[in-house]
Amino acid sequence: MKRTTLAGLIMTAILLVCQTVSAETIKLGTLAPNNSPYCDILRDLGEEWAKISNGSIRLRIYAGGVAGDDPDMVRKMRIGQLDAALVAGSGLYEIAHETKAIQMPMMFRDDEEWDHVRTQIAAKLEKIYAAKGFRVLLWGDGGWVYLFTQKPVVHPEDLKPLRLFVWAGDQDNLQAWKNLGYRAVPLAVNEIHSALHSGLINAYITTPLAALSFQWFGLSKEMTDLRVVPLVGALVIAEKKWQAIPVEIRERLVQSSQEAGKRFLVQMRQHSAEAVKVMQQHGLKIHTVPPDVLAEWNKRFRANYPTIMGENVPPELVAEVERIRDEYRAGKRAP
Repeated sequence: MKRTTLAGLIMTAILLVCQTVSAETIKLGTLAPNNSPYCDILRDLGEEWAKISNGSIRLRIYAGGVAGDDPDMVRKMRIGQLDAALVAGSGLYEIAHETKAIQMPMMFRDDEEWDHVRTQIAAKLEKIYAAKGFRVLLWGDGGWVYLFTQKPVVHPEDLKPLRLFVWAGDQDNLQAWKNLGYRAVPLAVNEIHSALHSGLINAYITTPLAALSFQWFGLSKEMTDLRVVPLVGALVIAEKKWQAIPVEIRERLVQSSQEAGKRFLVQMRQHSAEAVKVMQQHGLKIHTVPPDVLAEWNKRFRANYPTIMGENVPPELVAEVERIRDEYRAGKRAP
């Protein structure tokens, strides 16, 4: 009996050691604050992955920018300091400049055509990401990007006296804003609050949810009702880490990620609208842009597409995105 008990204890110990050795901890970074809807979805995803893997996959979330801003997190993934990240805009450009093909200013009018185009072009972008060592687990967006300022802005000329935040490292975008005659200031995103406070900048473009979550709007209570672009986001994982995950559960992890992506879209859009209302209750003023002025914004942005694209975004990819968009619009007009 004693021998049987001892053998059982030894076997249990061996199994526990094997489970510990085989466990994979995935270090995931995000700019999203701990108390934000973004983080809630990631925590839910972590719980789902733990269930699928019987506890062998653990998601460790570094929230609130403690792992750096989006480009920083991508660079840390390349050297193995992070395994995965929920990134948007500039972080995705750090992986593949081609992402800009779906991020050109005023390219889309509403969520419906944006969703259609993103879905249609996703497979092509994912192949580009794969060639660069990253796997896309879900696509989403952080809501529409608007202009927030410390002084009212309606016409493009109104923005020229102001100092505008631009993501540091995105030289093409920086040059595009300068071409338009604006005083662009390149900074890391986690410097926005202090820069607004000091007067280094007094304008920036972002989503309403980000403006509220990071409390930037408290120092910039003017918002221009101009949908610049839906901010594309994605959950990406380094391919090397992905290959360390047992092949038999990878498909289920992808499926759970895509389901999380659907919830992400629904919740983000709901929270984005709510964020605007909350900010209005705390003094945010929204300035309507008349149709003729809207056309002027569009004209100026459009003229700068080649600069925004730079040398790394194939014109044929942008043309394909516009073709998909135009076909969708034509289909909606058809009886």
